[in-house]
Amino acid sequence: MSSTAATGASTAPPTTAHKLAAEAIGTFVVVAAAVAGFGAFGDGVGVNTTAVAFAVVAVTYAFGRLSGGHFNPALSLGSALAGRTAWAEAGLLVGAQVAGALVAAVLTVVTAFGGSDSYEFFETGLGGNGYGDDATGFAFWAAILVTLVATAALVLVFLALTDRRNEQVAFAPIGIGLATFATLSATSAVTGGSVNPAQSLGLGLISGVDPLVQGIVLIIGMVLGAAGAGALYPALFGADRDPVPGAGLNFSKPAGQGAPAGYAAQQWGQPAAGGYGAGGYQQQSYAPPVTQTGQAPAVGQSAQAGQHGQVGQVGQVGQAGQHGGHAAQAGQGQQAEQPIIQDGWQWDPQAQQWIPAQQQAPSAQQGGWGAATSEQTQVRPPDGA
Repeated sequence: MSSTAATGASTAPPTTAHKLAAEAIGTFVVVAAAVAGFGAFGDGVGVNTTAVAFAVVAVTYAFGRLSGGHFNPALSLGSALAGRTAWAEAGLLVGAQVAGALVAAVLTVVTAFGGSDSYEFFETGLGGNGYGDDATGFAFWAAILVTLVATAALVLVFLALTDRRNEQVAFAPIGIGLATFATLSATSAVTGGSVNPAQSLGLGLISGVDPLVQGIVLIIGMVLGAAGAGALYPALFGADRDPVPGAGLNFSKPAGQGAPAGYAAQQWGQPAAGGYGAGGYQQQSYAPPVTQTGQAPAVGQSAQAGQHGQVGQVGQVGQAGQHGGHAAQAGQGQQAEQPIIQDGWQWDPQAQQWIPAQQQAPSAQQGGWGAATSEQTQVRPPDGA
C-alpha cells in the first residue's frame, strides 16, 4: 500500500469549490492587510504596502496550489488572455475575489468603530484610492497612466514566474510578493497604491464617495494594463502550453464541456501535467516514425525531466515486455488465419510474441517482442528474445 493511501491523502485535483474558497480567503487576507494597523485612518488614501506584499507571499504559498494564486482580478484577466485559465473559470475566480475583498472591508469598518472615536462611516478614509487636489495632487491622466503601467508590469512578472518553463518556480510566490510591493510603492504617491481592482472596490465602498468613484475609474486602467500584458506575454515569449479550452481569444465554451479542471490548468505547486509545479516542468515526449516493413519496431525515448530509460509507443498498444531494462510496447496486429513461421520461430497471437516453432506458447505475462503481422509482413525477433 502506498504512503498516500496509508495516510488517507487525496490526490484528486481541486474542485471549483476549492478554488473559489482559496481565492476568497486569499483576497480577504490581502485586502485586510492593506489597512493593517489602520495607518490610513483619516488620511483618505494609502495602504500598508509592506503588509500587502507579505500577505501575497503567504497566501500564494498556502493556496496557490489550489486556485493558481491570483487573489487579484487583474491577474485572473491576464491569465485568461494568456490562455492559461478559461474565461468561465476566470469569471468565477473574480467573483470570489470581490467577495473576499468585501468581507475584509466589512471587518475593517467593524474594527474601526471599536478603535477610533473620530471615525465616521463613509466619511473617514480607510485606504481607498484617490487623485487630484483633494487626495494625492496628481492629475487624472497621470493616475490612469501610472496605474495602467504598474498593473501591466505586475501581470507580466506573474506570468513569467508561473511559466512552466521557469525552473525556479518554487520561488514564484516570493517574486510575486516583491513585484506587488514594487508596484504598490510606485503607485502609492500617485493614487494611494493599488494594482488590485478588488482592493480598490472593497476599500472604496467604505471610504467615501470620492475614493469609491475614483477607485472605479482607476480600475479601468488596471483592466487595460492587465489585458495588454496578458496578450503581450505569449506574443513576446511564446506560450508555455496549449491554450486551455475557452481561454485566450476564444471566448466560446466547447459543447458538452464545463470549465477545465486545471489553474491554469495552472495551479501553483502542482505537477507539470496539471500546472506549473515546484517539481519543474514536463518536457515533451517524441515517438519516432514506424520503420519500414521487415524491420523491428524502433524504440523511442520519453524525455520527461529527471527520468531516463523509458521508451515511447509505436502503433497500437500491445503487451508490455522487458528488454535490457527498458519498457517497450509494440503494435498489436491482426490475427492470421495460418501460423506464421520464419527461421524456426512461430508467432503466438495470444501471447503476442515469438516462440520456438512447434512448442507451447509461454505465459502471456512473459516479455517479448510483438509485431504487426499480415500475409506480406514477417518480423523476426531480435537475438536473445
